[in-house]
Amino acid sequence: MTHNTQDGLPQGFLVGLEVRGAPGLLDVEDSLAELGLLADTAGIHVVGQTWQRVKHPDSATFIGSGKLEEVARWVEELGVSVVIFDDELSPRHQRELEKAFGDDVHVLDRTALILDIFARHAHTREGSLQVTLAQYEYRLPRLTRQWTHLARQAGGASARGGTGGVGLRGPGETQLETDRREIGRRITQLKAELENVRAHRERYRTQRRRTGIPVLTLVGYTNAGKSTLLNRLSDSDVYVADQLFATLDPTTRRVALPSGREALFTDTVGFIQKLPHGLVAAFRATLEEIAEATLLLHVVDASHPNAIQHVESVERTLVDDLGITDLPILMVFNKLDQLLEDDPEVLPYLKGRFPDAQFISALTGSGLDELLTSVEELLADQQVRVVVRIPYAEGALIARFFELGTVEKQAHGDHYTELTGALEARYLADYEPYRVK
Repeated sequence: MTHNTQDGLPQGFLVGLEVRGAPGLLDVEDSLAELGLLADTAGIHVVGQTWQRVKHPDSATFIGSGKLEEVARWVEELGVSVVIFDDELSPRHQRELEKAFGDDVHVLDRTALILDIFARHAHTREGSLQVTLAQYEYRLPRLTRQWTHLARQAGGASARGGTGGVGLRGPGETQLETDRREIGRRITQLKAELENVRAHRERYRTQRRRTGIPVLTLVGYTNAGKSTLLNRLSDSDVYVADQLFATLDPTTRRVALPSGREALFTDTVGFIQKLPHGLVAAFRATLEEIAEATLLLHVVDASHPNAIQHVESVERTLVDDLGITDLPILMVFNKLDQLLEDDPEVLPYLKGRFPDAQFISALTGSGLDELLTSVEELLADQQVRVVVRIPYAEGALIARFFELGTVEKQAHGDHYTELTGALEARYLADYEPYRVK
């Protein structure tokens, strides 16, 4: 174990668990390395780490009693103020661990740490609402000692750059007696506000569809370089930083394709392994943008040693958490310049495994012309020209064609409306019975 100290930052200690027979997407040491990056992003200086292999987590303290004593010794010796676990802790685990480490040590899990980072980086009202909802739902079953820490805050000032401590940014409380009913009321209120946000976004998407401009959404593991790519393609200045979750709020820019046609490119929040399900649910209004895309660009950091695991993690999130199974996806391996410098022999392997992928460097601009050409070809494949005669009784289907497709000509028969235009291939099934061959 290695450790050091640094004045001015909370001193953190990381704890991982490997359950026999239930391997994670990353091995425990790589996962702890990622947790360390999350801690650094949250302003915690990691001074040590340890992990344990077990048959199953301890029902009371998550780690075994011997490992708990070991961690407690390191906490005392290193002056640790925050112990961070690499998995989500149950409310019971949280309580028992807080008792074991004492009042001067704050216990966090990966979920709380990610929520804290999101609270730091939420700069719009929509982002703040979504993070706040996720934090309240996470804290609701944990209304114990953690709320005595929250009482030190001034109504969530930390989320706007104030003080309060890692894991506590966002919806701060000034009354220790705040009970579950009050928290439940606030959750209900936040969900109602977010429904208004979703309705507003849906109206915007409807207007956008009527323009016929294709929408390409950038998805990928956090810190894959999506924002750098968007900046390079659109000559814009979206915030970029070499840290996890630097970009939280979605950003859309117009980009000219080789033919001169325009497309909208949207940068979204990055994914990560063990992404909290509550956070995915809370960010539904934002993540619905992904499902409405014409084409997804899955951006991968090709230079990362866990690039393949990152691909798997993003694919699992898209399918399992967001239910996205029918959208066309173009793989885009980024940071080619860094890969060629650090590990050039990996490139032939990636090209062999992903023969249809594009390989680029958003930083240098290498490969971007080929990327945009490929994008335009894929967009052309997605649009299918059709002529349909839809009975007047199917008014909803007629309206949906106008909403989802491009109408070039409209005519009326005795019992039907005839529409000539183009639809994305994924929407054709509903119109097959009415197509004019």
